[in-house]
Order: sequence, then C-alpha cells, then structure tokens
Amino acid sequence: MRRTIFTEEHELFRETARTFYLRECVPYAEQWERDGQVDRAAWLAAGKAGLIGWQFPQEYGGQGVVDFRYNAIMAEEMAATGAVGIGLGLQNDVVPPYLMRLTTPEQKARWLPGVISGATICALALSEPSAGSDLKGIRTTARRDGDEWVIDGSKTFITNGILADLVIVACKTDPEAGHKGISLIVVERGAEGFERGRKLDKVGMKAQDTAELFFREVRVPAGNLIGQEGRGFYHMMGNLPTERLAIAVSSLASAEKAFGVTLAYAKDRTAFGRPIGEFQANRFALADLKARIAAARGYLDGCIMALVGGELTADEAAAAKYWTTETCWEVIDRCMQLHGGYGYVNEYEIARIWRDSRVQRVFGGTSEIMQEIVGRSLGLQAGVID
Repeated sequence: MRRTIFTEEHELFRETARTFYLRECVPYAEQWERDGQVDRAAWLAAGKAGLIGWQFPQEYGGQGVVDFRYNAIMAEEMAATGAVGIGLGLQNDVVPPYLMRLTTPEQKARWLPGVISGATICALALSEPSAGSDLKGIRTTARRDGDEWVIDGSKTFITNGILADLVIVACKTDPEAGHKGISLIVVERGAEGFERGRKLDKVGMKAQDTAELFFREVRVPAGNLIGQEGRGFYHMMGNLPTERLAIAVSSLASAEKAFGVTLAYAKDRTAFGRPIGEFQANRFALADLKARIAAARGYLDGCIMALVGGELTADEAAAAKYWTTETCWEVIDRCMQLHGGYGYVNEYEIARIWRDSRVQRVFGGTSEIMQEIVGRSLGLQAGVID
C-alpha cells in the first residue's frame, strides 16, 4: 500500500539520511558494537549534513522546521540501512522539546549551536535505580546555595551517558512536595563531582552507550535550571507522547527490516530440495507477518499525522507505543524462528535486530504502564498512578 504522508521534500530528506547512514555509520557498525559506543565523528557528520536539530530556529543553526515526519524518516532509514548505535533519536525526538520550550534566550544561545552541529551530545537523566517508569519516585536532589544548585544522587539506563556533554537531570528541589517538587537542571561535561559510572552491558543495542551517572555535590549555575522550578514532572509528562511515538516508529521500522531480511532468506535457503518459503507453514507465516506490518503501518502513519497536526493525545501515544512494540516484537521473533538455527548466530542480521528490539517494550514506559495509561483514559481509574 502506497504511503501518502510524505511530500517530495520529505523524500529528498530521506535520501540525505540514507546516504549519511550508509557512508558514516554502516561501515563502522561492527567496530561500534565491539567498542560499546559510537565515534563522535559520526555525530559531527550528522550535524554537517543537517540531520540534527532542524526544529530549532535558524538563528542558532537550525532550520525552523517542526515536523515529526522528518523524525520518522531518520528512524526508518536507520533501521533500513542496518546502522547501529548513534543516538540521534534522543537528540532529535526527545531532547528538542526541553531545549525549545523550557529554555531562555540566553540558554538557547549557549547550548543550541553545539547541539545542532553535533559537537554537543545530549542525554536525559530521569531513571534511577529505584525509579524507572515511576518518575515521582526519584531521589536525586538539588539544593540552592547562593547562585548555584548543588546536586546529589545517581541515575541509570541513561542513553548517551558516556558521550554526553549536556545532561538534563531530573532532581527533587523540594523533597517534601512529592512530584510537585521536581525540577530540571542541566549539568555540563566537566562539572566537578559529575562522574560516569559503568557502561551497562546490555542484551542488545551494544553500540549504544547506556550508562550510570553519579552526582556528588555537583555545583552548577542557578541559570542551568530549565523550565519552572517545581514543574519538572509536568514538563516531563508533556514531552513523553512524542518520545513514545518515536519508539513506536523505530519499532515498526525494525520489524519491516526483519521481514525483508527473512523474506530474502526464505527465498534463498533450501530444504528438501526447494526454498523454505515454498512450504505452506512458512508461506502462511510470512503472509501473516506482512499483514501485521501493513496494519501497523496504517495505524502508525495516522498517529504521525495526528502529532504533526497537534492532535495526538497522551493516551493515543501510549496506545501506539504499546500496540506497535508488542506486535513488532512478535513479528521479529517469528522472523528469527524462520531462520532456524542460523537465526541464533550473531553473524546473521536477524540476530542483531532481535536483540536490539526487545527493549522497545520496556523503555519510554513499559507495556504495562502503557496499558495503565490507556485504561485510565477509559474512565477506569485505579488510583495507582497520577
């Protein structure tokens, strides 16, 4: 079925994205997987190609184009080309609302040019060892001391944690006020007391530097507070729908890549004298996967256009994230099964796709949390989550 949500400009952007991934990322994928992180040169190349921060105003180096379809193209081409590791999704999908809506003109002038050029890599430090989906439970604190904030605490599962130059940290600035006492403060590379912990040894996404962060009496200027003091929880909640839709887009792109790889394998691999795709069980399985992907594509494209039009609600984004990631995991797992024993061998691309895709059902809010959000939108409030 022909997709109708993209214009000629979008398709030109897709060509640029594909060229970047093929030239600057794919040749280094195996090395990045071994290193557990991406070379910073790839970030600079992305910035030079105009593939970072196009949403930001032109005066800071951006293009002033706010259109999630460009974000979707970046995710789709990353999966389609087999690129790994580079956290442009975080830089383009997750961080921009914080740096656009919550920062002052002085903060924008200080941070945005580096972010857009790829010289400044960003991270969002929300999750903690005892607070993942329940962001109200964070324990990292920030106390005011004259013209500075003093931050103490730790974070974990932080994407770009090792490479990050600018980290947006969720802190309790009023520990007695519950979720109304959370604020967002930027910590920059080199701040005394700011330390990187372990680069986490994950099941998948090996090239993505996911890390622990520690803050021990870290002093940052009072001017590094973004948004309103005590409103951090609401700022985070307001930005989550875009993040969740981005995860759904990436998940479907991975499923489409897995299906393409598997269809080619089913046509090439023979058993009992004929291609395995000709056996009815496998042929029917592939037909089922194609139908699932097509249904997901139509649904997700509708959500993308709802976001572009400013109409996507939080519960709709949660539903998209839940249904797409769960469905696409089933697709990818079935694709791996169709590879037989070779699907479990790391040199086959389906193995990497399978490993990397499992976490889609976890980060950005687990599937169970997504169900809770959708359930509450139906008027079924259990009083468990605010």
